[in-house]
Amino acid sequence: MSSPTRESLPPAFAPSLATELHPPPSPRTHRQLRKLQSAHNLGAAARLSSSLSSSTSSASLISLQRFKELQNRDASPTRRVVSNRSPGRHRSNSDLTSPASLLNAGAMAVRQRFAMSKTSAAADAVSLERLLRDGPPDSDVASALESARLKVLDQGIKSDNDGMSSVRIYVWLIFLNAPVVETDMYLALVHRGASPAYAKIRNDTFRTLTTDPLFRRRVSEASLIRLLNAVAWKLHDVKEVRRPRSGRQSLPCTDSSGSRPSTSHTATSSPAAKNRARALTLTTEGDSEVNAVESGTYVQGMNVLAAPFLYAARSEVEAFSAFYRLLTKEVPGYIRGAMTGVHHGLELVDKVLAIVDVRLHLHLVNKGLSAKIYAFPSVLTLCACTPPLPEVLRLWDFLFAYGPHLNIVCIVAQLVMMRHDLLNSSNPNKLLRSFPALVAEDIKKTALALVNRLPDDVYDEIVKHAQ
Repeated sequence: MSSPTRESLPPAFAPSLATELHPPPSPRTHRQLRKLQSAHNLGAAARLSSSLSSSTSSASLISLQRFKELQNRDASPTRRVVSNRSPGRHRSNSDLTSPASLLNAGAMAVRQRFAMSKTSAAADAVSLERLLRDGPPDSDVASALESARLKVLDQGIKSDNDGMSSVRIYVWLIFLNAPVVETDMYLALVHRGASPAYAKIRNDTFRTLTTDPLFRRRVSEASLIRLLNAVAWKLHDVKEVRRPRSGRQSLPCTDSSGSRPSTSHTATSSPAAKNRARALTLTTEGDSEVNAVESGTYVQGMNVLAAPFLYAARSEVEAFSAFYRLLTKEVPGYIRGAMTGVHHGLELVDKVLAIVDVRLHLHLVNKGLSAKIYAFPSVLTLCACTPPLPEVLRLWDFLFAYGPHLNIVCIVAQLVMMRHDLLNSSNPNKLLRSFPALVAEDIKKTALALVNRLPDDVYDEIVKHAQ
């Protein structure tokens, strides 16, 4: 078949005889045009950069200074952000990825943390067990602590299926910087008998982790009562020393060994003394000025917070030392009068969730669900209220290594891990009445990924909320 001729084309496509035809441009002409266009674009960019340099120079210096401040703050070996927090822009709510992607991001944060670590090679070369047994190599305590934290972050503490480990309680004591407690001092507190908070303690201990067979098999109610009663006595004595002495008769305090004068036992055995002791007990009830500013001797929920210590410890004295240190140094606001630290933590759960997942936050708010409705036990007990107990211990390894304040982020991490079910539920309150079983490793990685999304002022507020 012959090819179509120009005459066979429709008139609209036929070239005009009056049109002057030019030869096609050579490839060299195209290259010259591209060079001119590139030069024009580069010149425009240079002029734009020059015009903005004067207005952004001060901002750049401020950003650089802020970055240096963050580096200095994160360099502290005691409490630092476990992931590589950047001073750059924070991810927007639309950037929220799936829980699986957050797990990958958290794992990457762990690897970055290891890559950026400045621990000594000698400390990194030994195992956690040997580090505890032999002490820090070359007497480099700071490097050994950093190495121990990284080992817990990456490898965890070796334990059996029941969560039992021969070194866990000692790792906790080191991370909490708990002092050595003499057995005689603890026994002196126990031998003082019922503390002012004894009735409230007995009202809670029998129902502590009743559905956990591991805890019930290993920890007796009697040991839990002794521990809580000893802590209540210790807190009571400190409160009596700090309370203004004008206008009242002070109660006798302990001597250096922790024991009280012999007359005190006789005095507390009378009905009047018992009533007075009950009146001195500080709980969440009442709104007196004293309750608002002083630490209490016992608040409901301390029994659950004490349970993992007794389960992990090899003696009640070790559990007492770690538990008392946690209450008085890490979360004193949780046992102060009206539990101001706990309520502040609940506000932060809502705030953090609104930052990292605004859709889930609005969904819960529209259903009338704020953190104070579903997260109170998780905040107060550092998630110890959620089984299984071995996973609680593994989560606490992470919290004690990098700060119990991160429990706020861990609670939000659990919500994000539940987001699909919560968003598709017309009654999310039913799901939040009891959180799903803890998976410490997934919670830890998700929390690490969420930390990067938090503004610095919010993270600082989390660090200080329990004080």
